[in-house]
Amino acid sequence: MTVESPVGAPAAPTAGSSSGLLQRFGRALPALPGLAVLVFLFLVPMAIMFVFSFWKTNNDFVAVPDWNLGNYARFFVEGTYLRTFIKTLIMAALVTVTTLAIGLPFAYFLVRYTGKLTQRVILLAVIVPFWTSYLVRVYAWQAILGEHGALNQILQAVGLIKVPLDIFNYDDPGVFVVLTYIYFPFALLALYAALEKFDFTQLNAAQDLGARPDQAFRHILLPQIRAGIITACIFVFIPILGEFLTPTLVGGAQSSLIANLVLNFLRNDQFAEGAALAIIIAAFVTVIMIVFRKSFRVEDVVTSG
Repeated sequence: MTVESPVGAPAAPTAGSSSGLLQRFGRALPALPGLAVLVFLFLVPMAIMFVFSFWKTNNDFVAVPDWNLGNYARFFVEGTYLRTFIKTLIMAALVTVTTLAIGLPFAYFLVRYTGKLTQRVILLAVIVPFWTSYLVRVYAWQAILGEHGALNQILQAVGLIKVPLDIFNYDDPGVFVVLTYIYFPFALLALYAALEKFDFTQLNAAQDLGARPDQAFRHILLPQIRAGIITACIFVFIPILGEFLTPTLVGGAQSSLIANLVLNFLRNDQFAEGAALAIIIAAFVTVIMIVFRKSFRVEDVVTSG
């Protein structure tokens, strides 16, 4: 059955007709490759881990289908895992706040007080080190922060210290410095993209109407670049929850984050325990994304494009 249309206009296919189904399939066709990647490289592995998380590792380090909630209870009962998770959250929050505190004035200066060519050159200088391997950059920081590294040699040469500092050597401060360096460009680019679209004449108008500079900044600028700030937080905070290489190489055993515990379980063939810990991290990340979306309208990040 077809719907009659005015003279000269093509008839619209009825719902459920073969031509209507073909049209819908044609519109969905470009999304199929991405959907396949999402299903087979994310949803299927997560489903396998979710099943394994309820299993038990026997004395031969083999995961057997002995269904229980012990792997999840272990996370909340044993203080080591909970303390490491809280430490990871604190580290991620500190790095996020630091990258925002450094990146926002930097991006503001770039957009407002430099020309387009200078902006591109400076942004390129920030991004160029990331053309090298992640591992190479972390090892480079070991050479800088180590006991006999460049930092200690410079401080000793100018007479500020007599004994090499070990605060950055295999300790949490070193991990903090390296993570801030690693994720600073992500925050900077998100903030730069938001500030580049801002009309700075609004700040002048607000001050002409009697607003102080800090009031204009808080009530005019920040609300309009909220999407960029949220994007920067997401790009920095969430990946740090899965960081294991930097804590391992820079911080050592005493500076492990929660992802290092997952890796240790997997290396010891304790797949059930590692799967449960990974599912807890994934669930927490999901909650964070829901909070961002509900409270801060993170969809503005996409629509403001």
